[in-house]
Amino acid sequence: MDVEKVSLSKDKLKLFPLQLFTAVKQVSALPTRAVAAVLTLAAVVMISTVWFLPPATAPVSYDRKAIIIEGQRRILFSGSIHYPRSTPEMWPGLVKKAKDGGLDVIQTYVFWNGHELSPGKYYFEGRYDLVRFIKVVKDAELYVNLRIGPYICAEWNFGGFPVWLKYVPGISFRTDNKPFKVAMQRFVEKIVSMMKSEKLFEWQGGPIILTQIENEFGPVAEYGGADDLSYAQWSAKMAVSLNTGVPWIMCKEDDAPDPIVNTCNGFFCDGFSPNKPYKPDMWTEAWTGWFTSYGDPLPHRPVENLAFAVANFIQKGGSFVNYYMYHGGTNFGRTSSGLFVAASYDYDAPIDEYGLLRQPKWGHLKGLHQAIKSCEKALVSSDPNVTSHGLNQQLYVFRSKSGDCAAFLTNNDTNQHRVKA
Repeated sequence: MDVEKVSLSKDKLKLFPLQLFTAVKQVSALPTRAVAAVLTLAAVVMISTVWFLPPATAPVSYDRKAIIIEGQRRILFSGSIHYPRSTPEMWPGLVKKAKDGGLDVIQTYVFWNGHELSPGKYYFEGRYDLVRFIKVVKDAELYVNLRIGPYICAEWNFGGFPVWLKYVPGISFRTDNKPFKVAMQRFVEKIVSMMKSEKLFEWQGGPIILTQIENEFGPVAEYGGADDLSYAQWSAKMAVSLNTGVPWIMCKEDDAPDPIVNTCNGFFCDGFSPNKPYKPDMWTEAWTGWFTSYGDPLPHRPVENLAFAVANFIQKGGSFVNYYMYHGGTNFGRTSSGLFVAASYDYDAPIDEYGLLRQPKWGHLKGLHQAIKSCEKALVSSDPNVTSHGLNQQLYVFRSKSGDCAAFLTNNDTNQHRVKA
């Protein structure tokens, strides 16, 4: 999370435009076999046919349309659940509710300062039992996006860095600095080695399909110099050298080198494009609300606004959406970062701090996922034909060669609530 550039309160959120996404019930150009899947904010029309894709060169890869798993392009809905922000007893229930809500992937950071309490001495027990958490996700037959960082921000104490790190002689964080790079590489290698030894990568039969190096470094590097740019390139090269067998990503890193995929974080990402035309559009943090600060109103993002943003991202070619957070949980002990960041990390998420469903947010998003998933074949197999139906209204129609069809009718006009199709 980029806490310095974005703030949100209930009053500010009222300023978001009331954007309507109107259901397509009949489109004359569509085949008569099409059936409509209607949501409050999104409508998709699809014909069911046999779907074939060429095999991928690896169990998990990507092309410009999507992440490819076992030879099939996938639209993936993901949710952030941070294992140290809940208890191990809660994990199975949280993951089940995420799956019931239509998610395919659980995304989590790895919390360096919770694992390496002193140099070379590691802790992976209790709330910090990373392997146990990932195996819970595996048991639920979901995938994992493992954001190793190891800088994570996340409104977490010291951004996830161990306190001892700042006492290493000659160290300078997140730049081309040898003491920092040595410590960082050692921890990243430790995590990757653990995942391999426990057979948790997808090619080993595990759930991990994506890994992330660094975190939102692009905005930092913009104000830095050559050493910062060199560090970003080093981080990418170091990560790829570890041979995880799954794609690496870097969020908010526009110059992420191949084969790493750069991804978007924000309230809206429909205007985002990856830095190369052969990489997929991925949204690693769709902010479901915001973190709680003492003295401020409780943040709230209406689900209508969130669901419209997600549907709009999909219709513009997006294929991976992660909700940050899907369950926020609690900053136990003194793990929250900065002044006035509350112990509650509820985040107005679809599953609240205590593990209960937050309605209507959870149910509304579930319906959205069902509708979009019903059209997955058409959406990942073709580019849309876009036609205008007014100053701020557009129709996106996706058709695959095998006959699958999907349509989105979007209305960005805050005054006119009807669209002539």
